[in-house]
Amino acid sequence: MDSNADQLDGLAVGYLLGLLVGEGHFGGDGRQPQITLRMHVRHEKLFRWLTATFPGGRLYGPYHHGGRHYYQWMARGDYLRHVLIPLIAVHREWLDDHVAGRFDAMCERYNISEPGPGSRGQPGPPPAP
Repeated sequence: MDSNADQLDGLAVGYLLGLLVGEGHFGGDGRQPQITLRMHVRHEKLFRWLTATFPGGRLYGPYHHGGRHYYQWMARGDYLRHVLIPLIAVHREWLDDHVAGRFDAMCERYNISEPGPGSRGQPGPPPAP
């Protein structure tokens, strides 16, 4: 799969992980896994960066209904399985227990084996206690 994952800098990866920890959803539709990030339209610039930096994801919206105004970015399919999941797995120690549990549950539910360290770059140092 052609991707830019091997050229991502640490800041971009860390920023993505922070977004996913704070706002992301790890789940699926019952047939395929997906990672979803949904935020208010005032964060459009962030979504444009995300789409350019992680081009295998797809941006939807803006949506306006029920008094809510938001964009939604989703990653599915080969990009999720072969780029994002390995990227997250390599840096899994940076996830808090709640988010790591959601990530693990998605991988288990959809029979995705998480790659070990070194499969896509090198893991960062573990967080300080």
